[in-house]
Amino acid sequence: MSRDPRFDILFEPVKIGPVVAKNRFYQVPHCNGMGHARPRAHAAMRGVKAEGGWAVVSTEEVEIHPSSDVSPYIEGRLWDDRDVPALALVTDAIHKHGALAAIELVHAGMNASNLYSREVSIAPSHIVNPASYAPAQARGMSKGDIRSYRRWHRDAALRARRAGFNIIYVYAGHSLSLAMHFLQSRHNHRTDEYGGSLINRARLLRELIEEAKEAVGADCAVAVRFAVDELRGTDGIRAECEGREVVAMLAELPDLWDVNLSDWPNDSKTSRFAAEGYQEEFVRFVKTVTTKPVVGVGRFTSPDTMVSQIRRGVLDMIGAARPSIADPFLPKKIESGDIDDIRECIGCNVCVTGDYTMTPIRCTQNPTMGEEWRKGWHPEAIPPRSGNDSFLIIGAGPSGLECARLLGRRGYTVHLAEASEHLGGRVTRESRLPGLSAWARVRDYRLNQLNKLQNVEMLRGSRVTAGEVLDFGATRVIIATGSRWRRDGIGRANSRPIRGFDADHGVFTPDELLDGVRVTSPVVVFDDDHYYLGAVLAEKLRLDGLDVALVTPADRVSAWTVNTLEQHAIQKRVLDLGVEVRVSRNIIEFDGSAITLECMYTQRLTTAPAAAVVTVTSRLPNDELAQSLDDLPGAINAAGIVSITSIGDCFAPSTIAAAVYAGHRHAREFDCAPIDAVAFQRELPDPDS
Repeated sequence: MSRDPRFDILFEPVKIGPVVAKNRFYQVPHCNGMGHARPRAHAAMRGVKAEGGWAVVSTEEVEIHPSSDVSPYIEGRLWDDRDVPALALVTDAIHKHGALAAIELVHAGMNASNLYSREVSIAPSHIVNPASYAPAQARGMSKGDIRSYRRWHRDAALRARRAGFNIIYVYAGHSLSLAMHFLQSRHNHRTDEYGGSLINRARLLRELIEEAKEAVGADCAVAVRFAVDELRGTDGIRAECEGREVVAMLAELPDLWDVNLSDWPNDSKTSRFAAEGYQEEFVRFVKTVTTKPVVGVGRFTSPDTMVSQIRRGVLDMIGAARPSIADPFLPKKIESGDIDDIRECIGCNVCVTGDYTMTPIRCTQNPTMGEEWRKGWHPEAIPPRSGNDSFLIIGAGPSGLECARLLGRRGYTVHLAEASEHLGGRVTRESRLPGLSAWARVRDYRLNQLNKLQNVEMLRGSRVTAGEVLDFGATRVIIATGSRWRRDGIGRANSRPIRGFDADHGVFTPDELLDGVRVTSPVVVFDDDHYYLGAVLAEKLRLDGLDVALVTPADRVSAWTVNTLEQHAIQKRVLDLGVEVRVSRNIIEFDGSAITLECMYTQRLTTAPAAAVVTVTSRLPNDELAQSLDDLPGAINAAGIVSITSIGDCFAPSTIAAAVYAGHRHAREFDCAPIDAVAFQRELPDPDS
């Protein structure tokens, strides 16, 4: 195929100060859980982005000084010259494919924990970190401290240039940097030339830009990342007020403006709460006050939307973090005309959980993300088949679909049997819930790829028995039959069934609601799962007109979604809808008309009316077929079956991302025995360093 001429504008070069980007695709800085601790993995991941056609590939935040230590979070590090070689691995990997390498220098100020360095945090004024409950406080900076900080930043820019970076960031975004803390009047209480008026509060940002340009500007571009709106009303920076004034004030100083929202949950909203391009209304003014190139983000996956942003003068370059994670080859697929092959980001923010859990990044759509170095996985390069095996995959949910896709790509004959008439399993069912329609992309991408493969047959409405498995004739059998939600209430808070949950009526599982079963008011959603589903079901029931209470043993709604940046938005949504929220409460009994609640702290008992209870606690694998086949080793051998493997939720219920990964892993590794007990490369500490 060839590129659609409508998209030619996306492949025009863009001059950024002294350097030139080969097209308009710009991978903006994003965290990855690898950083300074896993530099080879980090370099390989960024290198794949460059190979995929991104003209600029950026690091994550890179600490410039020990007093900016954000441990236990694993970001980049450039404290001194010893950190240069690790970052040079990154620039080498990016340059290998003709892309520019950008580095986001940061001093986190009051947000720096300094748990490793044990330095004292610094800030514009004496202040506590509002994002932490840590019993520590940042000290207000003296003018000498400000001069030292400016020197640290300049020295880091020089080191970054020695490491090979082409674009050096001055970072004033996400409320995570000193430069932005000085801009914020709620954090800057100074009365000297660095406080008070906006001109004074912007003085430090101006100095950082000017000094970076003086130090490295002859051959490196200097970019500013600035959050033009904090969505805090008059308590914060607003696009129509100080956000605009800052850009206008410094308009021509940097070589590029990278503009977005603050803080991080606003900048990286999930698809449940924001559509593609949602930041346009806040950033569209920027190009009216500067002649320099402007980068912005908005979870862009549609090339038509990208072109629209460029042609309407909103942006000069299409910034992306999450879409570049879901498909590192997004630019090349647009360039080659293979639009249907793009793995579109679903906006679930599983990628963000890597940063929050201090582990390598992962992605629901792209199971190779984070595995580029340690497993040698590539998102597009697939190993050819190694033999003449044929496969029967039972279950066409996310795990089965991904396994069939990859095995088909490898060249194997694959039969994919699904008991229902609808493919996609839990993805299809859950994507019908409020706000989750984008999640259907997990199914749609894989079905589109499978429909192109002549060696894969999809069998709908085919419930397979053990006898049919033996008679089918496949040499390898993969069971991907998913899981089901428990009715008995067993989960984190209850290791035994809840009294009354075995009643003939009144207790419902999420599966029954997803199948269309109707319940009556008042209904209680008991969420002991703590991810998204409990709150989404409460929202659905409330939108259906029912009186709904959400009960959870946790101290907040959907507690684990702190890791996906949406907990606050989820709790606000259910409260705004009129859902009654009861946190730190466990259900210990249901009698058909009321529930008995126990306080998780005091064990005090209360009651609440309930005609129905939806129990979102834990799941059981649908492993009956696997167990029945496990009892037939002789018949399996006689049938010529080499292996029977369970994958995904029917092996161990988890996230959709984990299910996709399991399917991908089996398809890629079933014929590759690990060399030793650890089936991937590790970056071990050097005892001599």
